[in-house]
Amino acid sequence: MFFYNRNSVAAVFLCLCISFTVGCETEHAGHKGPHLQVTNPWKTSKDIVREYVAQVKAIQHIELRAFEKGYLQNIFVDEGQFVKKDEKMFEIMPIVNKAEYKKAKAEADLARIEYKNTKQLANKNIVSPNELALSKAKLDKAEAEEELAKIHLDFTVIKAPFDGLMDKFRVRLGSLIEEGELLSTLSDNSKMWVYFNVSESDYLTYQARRKQGQLEEVQLRLANGQIFDQSGKIDTIEADFNNETGNIAFRATFPNPNGLLRHGETGNILVTVPIEDALIIPQKATFEILDKKFVYIVDEKNHLQAKQIIIREEIPHLYIIESGLTPTDRILVDGIGKVEPGMEIEPDFKEPSDVISHLDVPAE
Repeated sequence: MFFYNRNSVAAVFLCLCISFTVGCETEHAGHKGPHLQVTNPWKTSKDIVREYVAQVKAIQHIELRAFEKGYLQNIFVDEGQFVKKDEKMFEIMPIVNKAEYKKAKAEADLARIEYKNTKQLANKNIVSPNELALSKAKLDKAEAEEELAKIHLDFTVIKAPFDGLMDKFRVRLGSLIEEGELLSTLSDNSKMWVYFNVSESDYLTYQARRKQGQLEEVQLRLANGQIFDQSGKIDTIEADFNNETGNIAFRATFPNPNGLLRHGETGNILVTVPIEDALIIPQKATFEILDKKFVYIVDEKNHLQAKQIIIREEIPHLYIIESGLTPTDRILVDGIGKVEPGMEIEPDFKEPSDVISHLDVPAE
């Protein structure tokens, strides 16, 4: 027969509660949090590439304009043609100029004869020295007018002042040309000047490296993404910063032996900057709070602590750290969005090189 005893029931219930509580505490004590990947910042020397939008200019690029008014009688070249120095390019109808030159030449010949006769008479004291001086002045004037007429005649033929490439024609054969009218342009593309704008910070870095003799050649990425097969050298810097943009213009010179580069092209200048003892972490190990970058540091008790970092450089999938970390810090790599400060984890430590090797980082 079963006898109900309130004290006995209470005792049994208390034992069950104690057992349950002890069991829960034991289970909680054995739980170390989620199993997450952890690594150290990678300390290494790293070359980074800075990229600047660039404009390509010919080392010489000039306008070809008419010296004389008249009809365009001849075109000796074609658009896009390579011309040699002193090669004929355009001729403006020279009929009037030829006539004026013949007239001036005849007057100069007459003045020479008169001066010769006057000089003979002066030697015999038949005419005064003033007469001889007047004859000489007339001769000088006639010869100057002859020379001027010859110059105007020569100006009817326009020749190349240097080796270069013709641009498109702005006039056509038979056009009436005004004095000073634009005919075409001519570009010397044997070397190219490439201009690009640099920030004040990059300018100071460049100057420091130049003093240390660490300057490297620069590369040019073309509009199709290909790298130009010739290296360039920075040879000049503009005098002043642009107050509106905070930039200053650099100029690099590139040889152009195959004539691939043309005046007016665009591209991107690539400048390689070496960084010694860089601290590198994966970008995915960071998170943002109010535009500031943080990482989770794993302390000696495997608890997470948020720590602010300053980024020096950003490269594909990686950050180079300016401050906030040391090489011995353990940082959380995975599960950033699933944890919070103070949480305990079970760290799965991976070597930095192993972590980075699994990222899609371009080879140097």
